[in-house]
Formats: sequence, C-alpha cells, structure tokens
Amino acid sequence: MNSTLSLKALFLFLQTQQDKKMSNITYVTKETLDQMILELNHLKGHGRSEIAKAIAEAREKGDLKENAEYDAAKEAQGHHEARISILETAVVNARVLDVNDIDLSKVSILSKVKITNMGTKKTLEYHLVSENEADIKIGKISVSSPIGKGLLGKKVGEIAEVTTPGGIMKFKIESISI
Repeated sequence: MNSTLSLKALFLFLQTQQDKKMSNITYVTKETLDQMILELNHLKGHGRSEIAKAIAEAREKGDLKENAEYDAAKEAQGHHEARISILETAVVNARVLDVNDIDLSKVSILSKVKITNMGTKKTLEYHLVSENEADIKIGKISVSSPIGKGLLGKKVGEIAEVTTPGGIMKFKIESISI
C-alpha cells in the first residue's frame, strides 16, 4: 500500500512539473526567434567580455571594499547574466508559428483583427502576438492581455466582452487577417 501511495505522489509531482514546463511555452514568429538568438549570442560573447573588462579596470583601482566602480560593474554583470538567463529560457520554450497555418475563421495568435469599440464607435486594428513581441505603439498586443484574451476565438461579427481595469468593454470583430 505504501508503494502505491508513493507512486501516486510521484506521478502527481511529475505531472505538476510537466504543467509548469508547458506553461512557459511562448509562440513566436521565426523573425522574433532569430532576434532573440542574435541578442543572446551578442550578450554571451561581446557583452560578457565588455563587462569582464570593466570589472578588471575597476579592480585595478585599488581596495575593492570602497570601490564604487567595482560594485557598479559587478551589479551590471548580475543584470547582464539575468538577461542571458531570461533569453535562454525564452529560446528553449519558444515554438515557431507559421503564418500559413493560422485559421482565419477566428481570432488567434498572429492574426490581425479589426475591431470596433461599441462604446466609442472607434475602429482599431491589433496584431495579436506573444508577450515577448507585444508593443502597443505599433499595434501589437499580447494574447495574454485582457483585450487579447477577450478577442481569442471570436469570429467576424461576434462581440467580445473584455474585462479591463476600467470596466467591461465591448468590441465587435470586423475582420480577421494575417
């Protein structure tokens, strides 16, 4: 009985770990993945050597206990390594989506959607992307944002009710494209 109980506990633990791994998956375009890899290679190569040089120069200036330049260089190194770690995780968990595989019958990641705010009658166009690619200034919103979540799965002509910090907003789906 004990072995059955521990096997169940092990199974539940492994399932939880798998769920955690799956929740880190992000869907990106090939271009975004290439940009992430390019930045990662730059940070690992040139970026690390620049920081090592700054630390060495600061170390040459004497007592490390009272050396603000050394402390600043070490802090920059910590931020730099954290960025490398974040990018490595993002690249490993990235899944490339091909725009040719997008179902245009409903709103999904990578689709462009023209919507009308039913309250203001203003028409907007958004491109739904992953969190890594989101940039509201150029009309790219994350699928995990309140509006992105509300639009996902909707078809042309349907009304999406979106709960935002400012209250419930209604958007009519006018068109879906790539």
